[in-house]
Amino acid sequence: MESALTLKPVINVAAICGSLRKASFNQGLIRSAIDLTKQSVDGMAIEHLDISPLPMLNTDLEIDGKYPPAVEVFRQKILQSDCFLFASPEYNYSITAPLKNAIDWASRPPNVWADKAAAIVSAGGGFGGGRSQYILRQSGVYLDLHFINKPEFFLNAFQSPPKFDDEGNLIDAEAKERLRAVLLALKAFTLRLQSSI
Repeated sequence: MESALTLKPVINVAAICGSLRKASFNQGLIRSAIDLTKQSVDGMAIEHLDISPLPMLNTDLEIDGKYPPAVEVFRQKILQSDCFLFASPEYNYSITAPLKNAIDWASRPPNVWADKAAAIVSAGGGFGGGRSQYILRQSGVYLDLHFINKPEFFLNAFQSPPKFDDEGNLIDAEAKERLRAVLLALKAFTLRLQSSI
């Protein structure tokens, strides 16, 4: 009885990065988020989902009601997750092709994104990838995703002092604290959504 009372629920977070480059700043944000859940954000477990194996969306690849193997694995991971953390670089004022492709595969019937919480973080030049977040939020309306509104996280990766090391790891203490605040907000919102079901 006592052990049942001390067990804390774990929120399973699927983290998806729009950049495929290993040393990308946005991959670094996900790595830092994973570290934060191990150090100072109890009750969350983040799994980074690699979207590079996904073929480009083509409904000809859907055979006998089944998706290609990499897509089936990805969709199951999305379905089993409680919420999502997107790290979205900005390409041409929008999200990247790999991220859009992953979103579209998981939205094929049945839509496995539906009715779950999500958060977006981004790093880049200028606005810190912020315009990509607007596009992702618009897609979220159709996908029935529920994004946290605050705090927002945009990081200009090129301002001094340095925000990332040469391997793309986040080294800025203030940015890490802001990222931690996003994770706490995502956790609280996920629990709130789950309690209303």
